[in-house]
Amino acid sequence: MEKVLVAGANGTTGKKIISILKQSDKYQPFAMVRKQEQVDAFEKDDVKTILADLEQDVNGTTKGMDRVIFAAGSGGKNVKDVDQEGAKKLMDASIKDGVKKFVMLSSMGADNPEMSSELKDYLKAKQNADQHLMNSGLEYSIVRPGALNNEAGKGKIVLESKLNQEGEISRQDVAETLVGSLESSVARNKTFEILQGDTQIKSALEKI
Repeated sequence: MEKVLVAGANGTTGKKIISILKQSDKYQPFAMVRKQEQVDAFEKDDVKTILADLEQDVNGTTKGMDRVIFAAGSGGKNVKDVDQEGAKKLMDASIKDGVKKFVMLSSMGADNPEMSSELKDYLKAKQNADQHLMNSGLEYSIVRPGALNNEAGKGKIVLESKLNQEGEISRQDVAETLVGSLESSVARNKTFEILQGDTQIKSALEKI
């Protein structure tokens, strides 16, 4: 079983990622969390944890990990320190520890933050983190969904490097796409956008 570190494991999308990984016969999830009570909650559920804070030193958090999914976010409160610098620090740690692949949950609009006055700072932070990953030498996939909702996952998406349309997608389908991108042969060193659509996630990922 390959070990997968999930940054942001306690978030709404993060919990879904952990749940999918738990059912996998290929991966073992490690929940990266900030608080002891979160550690207790995951371990009660039989999920191993790493206690670390993206705003602090994260060296050593990726030790022994095969792959990383970055699904952390500050919820708009501290985008520079968490969404940008926290992500970059985790990438640097991943390089040091020989992580095989880094899968980044980004956002549609991260390629052009100036287009959104409301989310400009957040998208700029995401753009900087994405750029750092592209230049890092790590193998990666960068997943840029549209607006997230909490509807039941449909298992079907539309996926292109650039969709040129707005829309929504369920957190469940985003989580499935992130886990589906862990494999080295899937969406290798690719950045792509996703919305709800008509193509099975696995098939959509095979075509990118």
